[in-house]
Amino acid sequence: MYLGIDLGTSAVKAVLLDDEGRIAGQSAVSLGVSTPRPLWSEQDPEAWWAAACRAVDELKAGHGPALAGVRAIGLSGQQHGATLLDARGSVLRPAILWNDGRSGAECMAIEAAVPDSRQITGNLAMPGFTAPKLMWVARNEPEVFKRIATVLLPKDYLRYRLSGERVAEMSDASGTLWLDVGNRCWSDQMLAATGLGAGHMPRLVEGSAPSAALSPALARRWGLSGEVVIAGGAGDNAAGAVGIGTVTPGLAFLSLGTSGVLFASNRAFTPNPDRAVHAFCHCIPDTWHQMSVILSAGACLSWAATATGAANEGELAMEAEPTEARLERTPLFLPYLAGERTPHADPHAKGVFFGLDLAARRGDLGWAVLEGVAFAFADGYEALVEAGSDIDEISVIGGGARSVLWSRILAATLRRPLTYHAGSEVGPALGAARLARLAATGERPEAVCTRPDIERVAEPEEELADRLAGRLERWRALYRVLRPEMRRIHAA
Repeated sequence: MYLGIDLGTSAVKAVLLDDEGRIAGQSAVSLGVSTPRPLWSEQDPEAWWAAACRAVDELKAGHGPALAGVRAIGLSGQQHGATLLDARGSVLRPAILWNDGRSGAECMAIEAAVPDSRQITGNLAMPGFTAPKLMWVARNEPEVFKRIATVLLPKDYLRYRLSGERVAEMSDASGTLWLDVGNRCWSDQMLAATGLGAGHMPRLVEGSAPSAALSPALARRWGLSGEVVIAGGAGDNAAGAVGIGTVTPGLAFLSLGTSGVLFASNRAFTPNPDRAVHAFCHCIPDTWHQMSVILSAGACLSWAATATGAANEGELAMEAEPTEARLERTPLFLPYLAGERTPHADPHAKGVFFGLDLAARRGDLGWAVLEGVAFAFADGYEALVEAGSDIDEISVIGGGARSVLWSRILAATLRRPLTYHAGSEVGPALGAARLARLAATGERPEAVCTRPDIERVAEPEEELADRLAGRLERWRALYRVLRPEMRRIHAA
């Protein structure tokens, strides 16, 4: 039995995986996000730990015998978050999250200090990454910065609490701007640009390798026996790839979580940062991946459901079923509620409804949101293809994978069939559990990271694709027109 723990932005999820690869139990505990100022996004690491413990406690309550058989634990989590510890291991301030946009000026400073930073890291410096967050802390909270002994990513903070070990792995570390991604090691040059050194960094392992062991006290709490290995694990997207079997070239997945991701597995490090495409290490040895990222996907639907008084996201999506009139008059929606990454790299981008009239109803707004997120994925898909990704098949994971309507809109927008697998909504937690198995058994990744059973395939509908193509062009023009005004609003 293997345990996967995924530290997401909105919840901590835990999954039990048996030796046949079947899910034997799962739990989830919600998390909140603090936004104390515009562009800021923070969480308390202690809340992560409390939620993780509660998630495993719930597994023990409901699946005690299965949990008792756990041999290894895998971790996945939201990327880029800056968790700052002092010399005693205490947290110095709330963690600054992946969707925090405060450090735009620091991004420019880093690229000026290291002119070849994009070649070293494979990525454009963006506020979501960890390194500019640390430069912001140095400039704005110097007393905190002076006390930093270690910087950990969110899931690696959970590892620290589980084991006492300070360890990171390649896929998550790729999102810091401190990793030499091609050589899979920390870059002294990039660390120095933010006033840090290798001593501030955790040691690195591969995601499928052992990294630490669960503390005896926690093993007793959860009824586990013997040494329980903790795998290196993965950032949430790489873990999602392992869960869906995207570990060989030509395979890709689309993730509909809080954010949205198009992820393609690659044989080699092939950076192309000019379109804000990410080039990261995979969590499998000698493998890399490219990624396009939109910062608000499922978050847009959640926001719209709350703003319009819908009972939940599912109710809003049901009201958004297409009609002839809806396809003619629905407003356009720019889904940039937290800025945007691919392809705009614009932390000042804003969400917009355009084209409202007195006839607009809640269902029209729901359609506009589903469509606007799909259009953002179309931008990301084009950027990946331009960056050299060879995509044969696209699978879909994440909570948004439950929406049949969204699958129709996405398939028509991308003009590609989309494959939906059994258990696709489990996502990164399943991948984390598979990495736990690899760390415990030493099996080949290809033998464990298989494709789950196919539940359905969403084929692109030609008539809908043709209708959406014209709206996509108007949607793209809308951002180009509004971008200068968005920047003026931020400057004011």
